[in-house]
Amino acid sequence: MRELVVLGTASQVPTRHRNHNGYLLRWDGEGILFDPGEGTQRQMLLAGVAASDLTRICVTHFHGDHSLGLAGVVQRLSLDRVPHPVTAHYPATGQVFFDRLLHATAYHQVAEVRGAPVHQEGLLEDTGAFTLWARRLDHPVDSFGYRIVEPDGRRMLPEALAAHGLAGPAVGRLASAGEVVAPDGHTVTLDQVSAVRRGQRFAFVMDTRLCDGAFALAEGADLLVIESTFLEQDADLATEYGHLTAAQAARVAAEAGARHLVLTHFSQRYPDPAGFLAEARAHFTGPITVAADLTRVPLPRRRPPAAGTSAVPGATGPSRTGA
Repeated sequence: MRELVVLGTASQVPTRHRNHNGYLLRWDGEGILFDPGEGTQRQMLLAGVAASDLTRICVTHFHGDHSLGLAGVVQRLSLDRVPHPVTAHYPATGQVFFDRLLHATAYHQVAEVRGAPVHQEGLLEDTGAFTLWARRLDHPVDSFGYRIVEPDGRRMLPEALAAHGLAGPAVGRLASAGEVVAPDGHTVTLDQVSAVRRGQRFAFVMDTRLCDGAFALAEGADLLVIESTFLEQDADLATEYGHLTAAQAARVAAEAGARHLVLTHFSQRYPDPAGFLAEARAHFTGPITVAADLTRVPLPRRRPPAAGTSAVPGATGPSRTGA
């Protein structure tokens, strides 16, 4: 199962209908919790997310609406005696805040939370099943966005296998060795009977102005979760406070070739979310979800690799901060 479970969508001030931030990515056997704001533990209950589902926590930055819920979540891990370690990624400059949240009150600490501070952008971890990347964003405090990339695989083509007379164990030997001798004696290579199966990509971009990091994270993402705190009528405020408008978020998605755009982190000044959809639609033609609390968004089905895209978001082109 690969889906995004939205736990909260408000920005600095929650509303009657929007909790502070919180996003759970279910990725096969992993449960990755992004930016647990205040009230995340309760939202997990409403969404049917157990503490034992969590395997990793990613905090973009230490503003309260993105991290105050961490204290409750880590205490719940111990209360439920979660047996596996949970790795927490967060900006290294916020170590003091992480330590305070981890021990905000007295509790019997049973679960193991492994701190993995992010010192610089780049590859954070390679699990074999996916790689986790961080890119620096442009916000008044240190902030990193996150990107998950599944390695490309290969899909066997039944018609091509049949044409070469391959079946059963021979197909397994071909997949592992890269070539195999067919029953009639000719050699068959993997490229002849398979096609590239593009790995899936997920991007999480929170509080930031337009910057190269946002575009790099979003590059070719199957699902892009990105903040859109303001509408264009308040673009000056967005720049002043280090945020994006819905139009800017949509332009990031369009220029980066993202497939499905999820807008979130809405200012309480806009009671009607329809404006975010209308503004984004003017710039992005793909599917758009204006996130609501407890929304579930499945990752799109895999697609063939696009020409010119890379699984490694390391290099950046010309600066797009003025785009």
